[in-house]
Amino acid sequence: MERKKPFVKSETNNEYAFNEDRLEGRNPVLEALKAGREIDKILVQKGEREGSILKILAMAKEKKIVVQEVEKAKLDSLSSTRAHQGVIAFVAAHEYVEVEDMLSNAKDRREDPFIIILDEVTDPHNLGSVLRTANAVGVHGVIIPKRRSVGLTAAVAKASAGAVEYVPVARVSNLAQTIDKLKKEGLWIAGADAQGKQAFYEADLKGPVAIVIGSEGEGIGRLVKEKCDFLVNIPMKGQISSLNASVAAAVLMYEVVRQREQS
Repeated sequence: MERKKPFVKSETNNEYAFNEDRLEGRNPVLEALKAGREIDKILVQKGEREGSILKILAMAKEKKIVVQEVEKAKLDSLSSTRAHQGVIAFVAAHEYVEVEDMLSNAKDRREDPFIIILDEVTDPHNLGSVLRTANAVGVHGVIIPKRRSVGLTAAVAKASAGAVEYVPVARVSNLAQTIDKLKKEGLWIAGADAQGKQAFYEADLKGPVAIVIGSEGEGIGRLVKEKCDFLVNIPMKGQISSLNASVAAAVLMYEVVRQREQS
């Protein structure tokens, strides 16, 4: 898949309206929407409801892009051009895929599907690290939610050490519904949770599997946890009671690899 450049040229001047993973100004954001650019979310100044802003809001709604209303001071603090015109869009550092693409990827490789699901992981360094390990162990894809989760930002791309170019990532509106779809495709869903009844190395992680990793602070959400077929814990021997999301994910990913190689 060809990577798109993370900027759109503004018609109002000769400068490019971008700052790593941001588009600033009404025309650049509108043109990005028209061109089908991958956009994680759009910030709109409170009270702005006229002209091209209305077009941006309508197109964002149609494309199911998250829109947040914020104060002008917030946009001012984020803006590098000082010409945001009441709107800033955060664009993806790489294109997203569909969950079906991941399953097709596994089928093409004649392998059992191996997928990672991240529930509201907001730290870009954690997501980047997960992608890096996912590439190392041959994961077929990583699934993240559209809301309350970091997307494929420039910071994530950097933390992934290039893995963002190779590991397919899907953004979905509803993790619980996505898990149901994966179950219909024959995958077992294992959640990493401190309350899991068995240690991760005691669970059967062979065959088609998706591993669910929760957020840095709250862990796996209740609805998603209820959708898991079983929960596993990572035994902790020291004074610290938990690992961060990327480390927990790495431990479980390599356990899947270990079990598959020994089967």
